[in-house]
Amino acid sequence: MSRTGVRAIRRSGLGRLTLGIAVCAHSLMGAPSGGIPENPLLKQGYDDMYNLQFAGAHRAFHQYEESHPKDAMGPVSDAAAYLFQEFNRLHVLRSDLFVSDSTYLRAKKLSPDPKVKAAFEEDLQRADQLAARALSESPNDRTALLASALRYALHANYEALIAKENMQALRDIKQAQRVGDELLQQCPECYDANLAIGVENYLLSQKAAPVRWLLDLTGAQTDKKAGLERLRIVAEKGMYLKPYAKVLLAIAALRDGNKHDAKVLLTDLAQEFPKNAVFHDELSKLS
Repeated sequence: MSRTGVRAIRRSGLGRLTLGIAVCAHSLMGAPSGGIPENPLLKQGYDDMYNLQFAGAHRAFHQYEESHPKDAMGPVSDAAAYLFQEFNRLHVLRSDLFVSDSTYLRAKKLSPDPKVKAAFEEDLQRADQLAARALSESPNDRTALLASALRYALHANYEALIAKENMQALRDIKQAQRVGDELLQQCPECYDANLAIGVENYLLSQKAAPVRWLLDLTGAQTDKKAGLERLRIVAEKGMYLKPYAKVLLAIAALRDGNKHDAKVLLTDLAQEFPKNAVFHDELSKLS
């Protein structure tokens, strides 16, 4: 790709494409037969995380790690809690940052906590090792594939929204999409795997036509309708990522000027996670 193409991609604000992947990361609960079964400790940890109760989230995820030492979902979920902790401290997850492209591009550089970053990276490295070991023994291990997709997605979130390393974020999100596709091919009921694909399609579709053309050259998927359909699947049927898909759909609705749908989604989130002040603040903006 030419230098001009690379600069255009960097200017396009690719950090927004990772808003819903993390963190990314979060929701296997209630999967129908054939999907990945829920776990009470993981559910508790993710519920605490979405409620911004990070000490409780880390405690639940550490307990899961102790009882499942070979499962990569333990450390990757703990990494998600560190990422959301930084998002909350740095006020990253606010709609006014993402609804306007100009606002996002003018946003000042953030100051990450080096201790949190170190713990986050350590969790991701441990998750990578555990997932690789599980997949070497069983290439179709669904839990390991999901953990691997989440690992890439979480790192993409950090690189794009905190470190502002958009090209690295794009590489990570493409890996998350690849692994997510692999999981969905064998397990259509693993609904959370749709999130990476949905975010890539929707948010990259928002770019101006020349930038979309450059993104297509990299293999990125840029179909807005397809992206929204994937996000709706997660918002309706997902487990750990269901709340985050709703956040993304609310932002998408606001970008399209649809305040009604955004208010419905945010009302659901505020009722489910009453300790999360961000959801209540976003609702107040729409009142």
